[in-house]
Amino acid sequence: MLNLAALSARNANNPDHEKAPFFVASSLNGAVIVRHRLRDQEREAFDRIRYTATKLIIPFERSDLGLGGRSVFVSETGWLDAFEELRGEAPDFGRDVAVLEAIDELPSLDPFLLREHMKRRGFDISPSHFEISAPDLARMQRFVGAEIAKLIELAYRDSEGQEGNIARLVEALLSAKTDDRLEPLRLTLRLEKENYKEGIFAWKGFLYYKWVLNTLWGNLRDVFSELGRVRVIGPIDSETAHELEALKNRLRQKMERQVKSVMSHLGVYDEVFSQLTVDGNALAFRDFLLKSPEMFLSLGDGCGLVSHIATYWRYQFPRGKPLAANVIQLVDTLQDFELSLGTDMHESQAA
Repeated sequence: MLNLAALSARNANNPDHEKAPFFVASSLNGAVIVRHRLRDQEREAFDRIRYTATKLIIPFERSDLGLGGRSVFVSETGWLDAFEELRGEAPDFGRDVAVLEAIDELPSLDPFLLREHMKRRGFDISPSHFEISAPDLARMQRFVGAEIAKLIELAYRDSEGQEGNIARLVEALLSAKTDDRLEPLRLTLRLEKENYKEGIFAWKGFLYYKWVLNTLWGNLRDVFSELGRVRVIGPIDSETAHELEALKNRLRQKMERQVKSVMSHLGVYDEVFSQLTVDGNALAFRDFLLKSPEMFLSLGDGCGLVSHIATYWRYQFPRGKPLAANVIQLVDTLQDFELSLGTDMHESQAA
């Protein structure tokens, strides 16, 4: 979810936030944007098969989202007319449409993937729109502290007392603002001031994805295990049963490849980080951070996909409940997962 209403409230006194907003239309900068799992009747509004969509919600009252609001799905039939009505008489309609279409290309709305994607699309949006949410920030603190303890020790070895205050330094690192307390880190990484923000952003992104994946592995392992044990409720003919097993096998193979791809990207990051903390090779780590946008986007995409699968599977099959579903529900869920993971090269060639 991208809660522009909350970001607007938190940055009420931040002129940079207002100078480079997400949208041209001011009415949209209090919106809430969500990746929405489509219900059966909602899918009929699209001209192609979709299982998830980007939903734009304009709250009736920004300070109380519980009061509801008006909404539209990006790319649903007739959405441009509905969107034009929602945004009002603001200029540059095409720019705001392009922003939403760019958002709709993403598998998730996490701040790091979203920022890099919008930047590459050429949109000038204030960094204050890409903050880690307060709950996520609190949960990340301990994980990130353990990850960077060696680097903190290396960077602050000549600063009395600093090496023992990892919690404060982690807080400064994860903050959306530049903090003078991180100056020794800048010097250790040998980042020029003009590259400092980009380098630190990339670093926070890799730490963020490591943390997200660290919290997901248990649920993802459950998906692999439960995929072979889930039962079909009600009658099922032999042909459908065969097709269901084939679907499970394809999905398992695609999930395994996606996980390997994500782990490969993180392995490259871990290698250069080890070169920095063990060998003192700051240049390799710096260059990696500043020259890896493709890997960053790929990692974000992969993380979003496995997160979607792990969390939605657990939503469909809560712990302690029967691991069972009717055949339509099960096939629907598995096809959603398979579609999100894309088409294999040999499948497209066969087609």
